Amino acid sequence: MKRQKNHLIPFEKSKKVIRLERRGRIDRGVPVSAVLFWLLGAGCILYCIGIAVVGFGTYFFLTWGVLGTAFLLLGGLLANRALVRKLPKWLRAVCVTVFCLGVILFAAVEGLILSQYNARPAPGADYVIILGAQWKPQGPSNVLQRRLDQAIPYLNDNPDTIVIVSGGQGSNEPISEAAGMRQYLVDVGISDDRILLEDKSTNTWENMVFSGTMLDRENDRVVIVTNNFHMFRALQIAKKQGYQNVEGLSADTLKGMVPNNLLREFLGVVKDYLVGNL
Repeated sequence: MKRQKNHLIPFEKSKKVIRLERRGRIDRGVPVSAVLFWLLGAGCILYCIGIAVVGFGTYFFLTWGVLGTAFLLLGGLLANRALVRKLPKWLRAVCVTVFCLGVILFAAVEGLILSQYNARPAPGADYVIILGAQWKPQGPSNVLQRRLDQAIPYLNDNPDTIVIVSGGQGSNEPISEAAGMRQYLVDVGISDDRILLEDKSTNTWENMVFSGTMLDRENDRVVIVTNNFHMFRALQIAKKQGYQNVEGLSADTLKGMVPNNLLREFLGVVKDYLVGNL
């Protein structure tokens, strides 16, 4: 018998494809990162709904809904391992880098905000400036009332200190914030001749600009009264405008609104820094 010769079939003519399994860890289950973002997303949306039900604050609470939706979508993306692997490595690296830098920026700014969270001034200031907030038909908003109630003991303990109430009238306010604050202080026994009215400002920058025309920014000792989450930005804006001797007197805020206030203030600090107010 003749020995049969073995004939090799050229690779390009082969009709069969042999697929080798990828060695290593087999992907099973949902990535932890996806679960974390789903939990964050659900928490943000529930918090948004909670603020809406309570009816406290501005429409900023909708930001939590948007943020929650973004987290849920991101979690869904991370759960799809095959889709993630299809993304170019450079794009994945850019996304991770941007996310990490964002977290670092957020933590750094929040640290600055918290550094003035419990600001307390020395006695004997020449002026106290109470920054305005929404004045409702029935009286001061919760945020503004806390500022006023925090200022009153200081004014009682320092009878020579002049108080400037600073805040204009918004489209949803029956009177200017300054006028409402003056009446509130008079009703609790603060003499009207100690109260100066600044009723043109619409934001913190204008609070400091217009109030600064009523005093000597270089020589007078000034105490700014605002809520704890807002104190860092208020002091930095005042210093930017030339207030040489300025301190803070922080009022507290509703515990349930702390996350909302801190997130909003983070955006406020970043915005004021970018436009040159800080």
